[in-house]
Amino acid sequence: MTKIFLPLLIACLLPGCAFLHKSQPAAIYDLGMQSATHTQQPSQQAELRRKSLLVADTAAPAWLDSTAMHYRLLYHNPAQLYAYANSRWIATPAALLTQQLRNRIVATTPERVIKDNSMATADHVLHTELQEFSQLFDTASDSRIVIGLRASLIERNTRKLLAQKDFSITQKAPSADAPGAVSALRSAYIQLLDELIDWLSASLPPNQP
Repeated sequence: MTKIFLPLLIACLLPGCAFLHKSQPAAIYDLGMQSATHTQQPSQQAELRRKSLLVADTAAPAWLDSTAMHYRLLYHNPAQLYAYANSRWIATPAALLTQQLRNRIVATTPERVIKDNSMATADHVLHTELQEFSQLFDTASDSRIVIGLRASLIERNTRKLLAQKDFSITQKAPSADAPGAVSALRSAYIQLLDELIDWLSASLPPNQP
């Protein structure tokens, strides 16, 4: 009996023995604060020609509709999805991106941004769908992040699809852990917003006098 018990005791003295160690509080992350960049105020004539844009809440598949921080071990089983036990987002990735996108459009374009249909009638609607937001491990010590997003611009009155584009950002994580994923995702989402704003500005119909 002693011979069986002794190896178990030694194993449980190691750092990995879960039931002998208190659970650590979860680390909660967001996407950081955007820099305060503003465009020049439009002239009175331009103000009269400005159009309104309804920025709909970003949609996401069911597996992304939570605050979990996801990763995949490509070298082990690419089809299996994991989540960090002690790290999570402060809100769902879709909710975080929605607010950042609205703030960015307000700060860098002359468009009037509408949050929902109950506030006012919009000229155009921007739909976004988050398709990927995770960390991929190529090896146990080498990881990268991927953000995938589809954007659709629709003319509200006619329901005509004016433009649609798929965005994909990949960036190497500085460390193979949750903080490394957060750092890379923060940088990647800024790049994503830059590309999306450029596409939106080019896709919106020009204002008429």
